Amino acid sequence: MSALRQALTRYLRMRRAFGYRYDNEERCLVEFVAFMEAAEAAVVTRKLAMAWITRSQRTSWPQRLSAVRGFARHLSNIVPGTETPPAGVFPSPRRPRPYIYTGAEIELLLEATLSWGSATGINRRTYHCLFGLLAATGMRLGETIALTRADVDLEVGILSLRVTKGGKTRLVPMHPTTTRALKDYAMRRDDCRACRNSPWFFVLRQGQRLRHQYPERVFVAVMRQIGLRDPEPHSRGPRLHDLRHSFAVNTIVRWYRAGEDVERLLPALATYLGHSKLRDTYWYLSACPELMEQAASRLEARWEAAS
Repeated sequence: MSALRQALTRYLRMRRAFGYRYDNEERCLVEFVAFMEAAEAAVVTRKLAMAWITRSQRTSWPQRLSAVRGFARHLSNIVPGTETPPAGVFPSPRRPRPYIYTGAEIELLLEATLSWGSATGINRRTYHCLFGLLAATGMRLGETIALTRADVDLEVGILSLRVTKGGKTRLVPMHPTTTRALKDYAMRRDDCRACRNSPWFFVLRQGQRLRHQYPERVFVAVMRQIGLRDPEPHSRGPRLHDLRHSFAVNTIVRWYRAGEDVERLLPALATYLGHSKLRDTYWYLSACPELMEQAASRLEARWEAAS
């Protein structure tokens, strides 16, 4: 094993000790180290790093640059001559503006889901409750379908999320109405003999665990049925992930309207949503026109008070 590969093993161990999952970064860096070994290079330089980064599709360059920069900064402390590639060389792709659902649209989605597909079995209820939980908590789809029975405390109304984007466990308190909806679902689910012994909270009619593609397909079909997405194949429109964005934006809007100190409360929202960086939460302020308007009104009021 080369010295560079040994250094990568130590680096990955250190990052994961800090609580990072680091799966995608590991794949990138393993490939990068293989490139360095093929070039018979023991020291990372900007030229070599950029040569490896630009071998792939352009859309992956920002991610590859970020991974190599972190590894190079680590190596610079132990390997003389290590060069760290400059930041900001490749602009990150712009995030699409989120679609913010109205309360009426979410109700329409949930109601239509209850009439989707077969009337027998638990599937309708599973998707109805799953979509409702996404809208009520802003959780990610992967976090929701990974919930086990042990993760859902219906007595105190708290979810324990163990499979998260950042690899860090977090607790998600639920509104009492959300807890009651989950209790009703759990009771209906356990009326089905095939589902009773499944370890997963959300299941299909034979007790199987949900896969990412299943809710996505049902969501698109229902959204087309209720007219919120174009019926044409491969057409774009509101996404399932936009339920998360809608939760975040609507929470901030309520704070503004109630006269709350939004700057003080944003870190709490970031924690609730599982954002590893506060800037991901601040992004909503610029992504939603209504939030920009609320922030501008608050700023104008402060100026008037100061004048």
